[in-house]
Amino acid sequence: MAQGNYSVSGWWEVRNNDNELIVLVVTTSVLILAILWYKFKLSNSSNGAPLPPGPRSLPVVGYIPFLSPNLHTQFTNMAQTYGPIFKFKMGSKLYVVINTPELAKVVVRDQDETFSNRDQTAAALVITNGGQDIAFSDNNPNWRKLRKIFIHEMLSKNNLEASGYFRRDEVRKTVKNVFGKIGTKVDIREIAFSTETNVLTRTVWDSTSDKGVTSSNLVAEIDMVASNIVRILGQMNLSDLFPSLARFDLQGVARDMKKQSDMLDQLFTRIIEGRNESNLKRSQDEVEREGKKDFLQVLLNYRNEEDAKSLNMIQIKALLVDVMIAGTETTATIVEWVMSNIMENHSIMKRVQEELEGVVGLNNMVEESHLPKLQYLAATIKETLRMYPTVPFLIPRSPSKACMVGGYMIPKGCTVILNVWSIHRDPRYWDNPLEFNPERFLTHNWDYKGNNLMYFPFGSGRRLCPGLPLAEKMIMLIVGSLLHSFDWSLPKGEEHDLIETCGMTLKKRKPLIAIPSQRLSDVGLYM
Repeated sequence: MAQGNYSVSGWWEVRNNDNELIVLVVTTSVLILAILWYKFKLSNSSNGAPLPPGPRSLPVVGYIPFLSPNLHTQFTNMAQTYGPIFKFKMGSKLYVVINTPELAKVVVRDQDETFSNRDQTAAALVITNGGQDIAFSDNNPNWRKLRKIFIHEMLSKNNLEASGYFRRDEVRKTVKNVFGKIGTKVDIREIAFSTETNVLTRTVWDSTSDKGVTSSNLVAEIDMVASNIVRILGQMNLSDLFPSLARFDLQGVARDMKKQSDMLDQLFTRIIEGRNESNLKRSQDEVEREGKKDFLQVLLNYRNEEDAKSLNMIQIKALLVDVMIAGTETTATIVEWVMSNIMENHSIMKRVQEELEGVVGLNNMVEESHLPKLQYLAATIKETLRMYPTVPFLIPRSPSKACMVGGYMIPKGCTVILNVWSIHRDPRYWDNPLEFNPERFLTHNWDYKGNNLMYFPFGSGRRLCPGLPLAEKMIMLIVGSLLHSFDWSLPKGEEHDLIETCGMTLKKRKPLIAIPSQRLSDVGLYM
């Protein structure tokens, strides 16, 4: 009996000691974890500053179930609730949205170095061969080299002037093509895309002499690929929100983008092989005598450099993707929005055409020399890009280190979105912001370079769109030529539709289909 009592007593004593030990271990662990968590937060913040405010999220999925297709309007509404800078989580990823010029200035100017990296999505990495291009590359020596080559060799003042004939010739061809469709339906975006594609193919490579690039299907092929790439880039992808799942490619986004990448790779390979074959048939002296130095040949010449300037074939093709996809898609989209707004506002169309008549004359066609004098047309294009910025959030950035914006801590590696669409329509900065009024850009002669962060449709700082000089010329020339050469109307029974859909780019929900009529009396001008 005594033995039994001893055993029971000993069991309770041991058990009680075990309980105390467990409590001690758990308490110590919690304290250690709390200290580590606090130190982690402190090390990733500035003086322990809080993260921006934002909505509550669900476990695991975050805010995904509450997002709408039109993120540009949703983010604008959220800013009214949570303030000019707010956060939300999607999966394991943190997003920060900035909605005012003052805070945008911190990102693109005051801390431009910190915020100059890109948010590299799985789709973007596929189409750019791991971020080897200009648009999606991080701020590194390779990006600086590619950007310098692109600007110096293709977009310098001298090179833009040298390629002016291509722009003039292709726009004249477009006018002739539209003249042949007088009284019938014309897809504005389609003709703008075709014009821009033909200009770029002649600027980047001489498509009249290189093997394999003269097919009449070239424009349609690039159009299809460009549209698919932009659509895929705008998709929400679980691989980006849950990096641990990226290898499974559950939605097939990387697979779909790889198909588009392979199509472009085959096209560019065909062009480059044609160029190499052509060059082999001629001596170096012959090449130099012909003065053949288009952008493709310049890039191929960089392969022979033995220093840091050298380019490999992956970098060359990545640059071609930037030029042919970004250049065509954005220009065509802008032209469609400009024509849509002008056609909806008859008084504006009349004033644009009167300006064209005064500057160009009814017995002449629009030349690039006329463009600086077409101030009202320029203001109309700027007003279009205020209300309908082509890339409403620009390309999101990712800070290279934790930093402060607006009194809040922005963690390293999060995704920072600049809501340009919201800033351009904010009544605190714009009078009657929902009214389409080009006059405001005659009073405030702002350019596209992002110097005033109330208006920066092409970005600002070191990540300003490098193709801006060419884009500005092409948009002015195409729109000016279409409005000077033709009067435009909607098909009978159709109404104006300015409803947008938001993805990587801001597009019209319905394409602009319009009917041209002859405006100039001299038929010879259309030939």
